[in-house]
Amino acid sequence: MNSVKLTQLLAIKYPIIQAPMFLVSNTKMVIEAMKSGIAGCIPALNYRTHEELKAAIKELKSAKVDGGAFGFNLIVNKSNVKYKGQLQILCEEGVDFIITSLGSPEETIKQAHKHHIKVFCDVTDLKFAKKVENLGADAIIAVNNEAGGHRGNSSPKELIKELVENCEIPIISAGGVGGKEDLEKMMNFGAAGVSVGSPFIASIEANVTNEYKQACVKYGANDIVMTERISGTPCTVINTPYVQKIGTKQTWIESVLNRNKSLKKWVKMIRFSIGMKATENAATKATYKTVWVAGPSIEHTKEILPVKEIVAKFVN
Repeated sequence: MNSVKLTQLLAIKYPIIQAPMFLVSNTKMVIEAMKSGIAGCIPALNYRTHEELKAAIKELKSAKVDGGAFGFNLIVNKSNVKYKGQLQILCEEGVDFIITSLGSPEETIKQAHKHHIKVFCDVTDLKFAKKVENLGADAIIAVNNEAGGHRGNSSPKELIKELVENCEIPIISAGGVGGKEDLEKMMNFGAAGVSVGSPFIASIEANVTNEYKQACVKYGANDIVMTERISGTPCTVINTPYVQKIGTKQTWIESVLNRNKSLKKWVKMIRFSIGMKATENAATKATYKTVWVAGPSIEHTKEILPVKEIVAKFVN
């Protein structure tokens, strides 16, 4: 099973998943991804209501073509109050795969498999990779230290090789892929495929501001910094003048409160709420408060292009 490629798992032409990106991913992007022979994925939380999520699934099902696939990302911890309802909708409506993040995927795997839906699980180390494998995951998304957003601690080579040597299911690498050379490198390390996010931010189909897209063109790998000011957990963002102004560390009040076990959860929830609102405003509105999430693979982004042309850079 370990040697099974992503192309076989999802019946797609090329071993690439257009990664789920909060606020960025949408049906237009995924439809173009499917037409280009890869898989596309959207965070379920990009939809405010269950009706909107159902409509998106129906749109993607009607647009699906041979050689393409679509799925959704689920936050599976208790903080996501929409989780159970979203899971039920994905299973009832039918999707090709689900990617789980930030919590135990046990219930998702159990319910999805009843409907013949594959489940891939985000992990950052071998400990959690073995856990999700034992729960019945179909593949592992290995999030390395070159990923955008909430990244891992290990290099792509180190993480892929460790997981391939110790796990029986396919390993999909997430992070550090900006072009065909990077894709081939991950595959040579033993990955079954790759999950690519940041290069698709600067796509014509993305529903973010032109300023956000142009930032991905203007800035590069050396301009990516880690901040604790979004979710309380270190997250990669573009080092804009605004980010430099507000700093990347939690405030001294948050630092003090985080040492209190009974208050820590609530502090994180408040920080997450404030940070997500700031990120949403920066991505979708004209504002000087530019907190733009991206990974170092924007180094290879030189212009705003249609999704199909971005895919072509990886496969041609």
